[in-house]
Amino acid sequence: MRDCDGILAALKKTLEIHKNEYVAYLQDIVSIDTQDIGHGIKGGREKEGQEYLIKLFEEMCADNITKDDMSEEFISEAIAKHREGNPGHDYTDRFNIYATFKSVLSNPDNASDFEHSPKTILFNGHIDTMPPGDLSLWESPPHKPEIRDGLLYGLGSCDMKGGLMAAIMAVKLISDAKLKLPAHVIITSVCDEEGGGNGSIRAIMQGLKADGVVVCEPTSRELILAHMGFVFFKVSIEGRSNHSGAKWLGVSAIEKMTALMQRLNDLEHRWLLKYKHPLLPAPNLNVGTIHGGSAGSTVAGECAIEICVHYLPRLMSHEQVVSEITDEIERFSRSDLWLKEHPPKVEIYQSGGAFEMPEDEFTKSFCDAYKKVRGEDVKIAGSPAGCDARLWRNIAECPTIQYGPGNLEQCHSVNEYLSVDEYLQTILIYAMLILEFNNP
Repeated sequence: MRDCDGILAALKKTLEIHKNEYVAYLQDIVSIDTQDIGHGIKGGREKEGQEYLIKLFEEMCADNITKDDMSEEFISEAIAKHREGNPGHDYTDRFNIYATFKSVLSNPDNASDFEHSPKTILFNGHIDTMPPGDLSLWESPPHKPEIRDGLLYGLGSCDMKGGLMAAIMAVKLISDAKLKLPAHVIITSVCDEEGGGNGSIRAIMQGLKADGVVVCEPTSRELILAHMGFVFFKVSIEGRSNHSGAKWLGVSAIEKMTALMQRLNDLEHRWLLKYKHPLLPAPNLNVGTIHGGSAGSTVAGECAIEICVHYLPRLMSHEQVVSEITDEIERFSRSDLWLKEHPPKVEIYQSGGAFEMPEDEFTKSFCDAYKKVRGEDVKIAGSPAGCDARLWRNIAECPTIQYGPGNLEQCHSVNEYLSVDEYLQTILIYAMLILEFNNP
């Protein structure tokens, strides 16, 4: 049994001494523009941010630093094997970085200091951000981080450079406190997460694994052990256009679509009544866009909608959602004389699996580390938003949790910010998790 109180005291003392330095590292990475362009389809600007991290890992004397160029081949393989991945992205100058810090247990001379062989803990973060949007709405430039009233403002501060840098600083904190790593630590800084998770897919298809994975997305101080799966559909209906003065001679694709949308709402209602999950909201179907027609004086000859379906882990599946959506559309079409001869076109243009992690040794280690630092139990919750946790759990088959500084509400928002205190406290929680995971 280790001296947990003494370890925590040493970490807190060191954190207090180095906190300005640790915050400065976060400001550095926020100041670098690493945005995805067109959700990654048109490329991304991650290169400079990844090069900054390479230098930082070198200064921290990482045992191994790997630069892993993105590849369409691995994405295609993941789509075929796991139904995960988003094809057709521009990967010019885009790559992942993996840094490994080896445990002292890798040295046989020190093996007697510990009861167990070294485990591996992996921290997963993405370097890319969404674009800043309308710059006139930002109170300060998105890539010139400012601290105001204890909050660090800047694009990516919350989503999720704060979590990524907190993991890196956790390793540095342990080193600065003159403590030894009892477990191997891998930091993965991936690109193209905002494009659907292709960076983590690349890492996983390369064979990266660990005894425990922490996805460092912001969680509002909750431990996320489940999130919903998602499927994006585009549904297109063909009508027959003509002058609206003789509307009866045409077929309005918009009117057909509104009737179909009601049928899909009825399907959503059946899901609401049927499926319940202890950590997640009910499954839902959202019509996010609608496009149709050409003028008010013309019967609409076409109409298309884009739908996102969020579904529950374990209780539902990708195949089921696709089947029920397409079956509902087909049944509706068979009941309509026009659509029976001109059936709607249904396309799936993006999807991601659901995530659920049972409580186990790794989750218990995190809960213990959190309680030691904060003096209270962490709330276990689910998230309606998907993230890379699903990939590390479902494809890599690793024990996986999601925890990071910041709130979901700040993601993809103007004037994005992160609490400096929460960032520093997360560094401490991660460090305690690293030190205690291999030494229960």
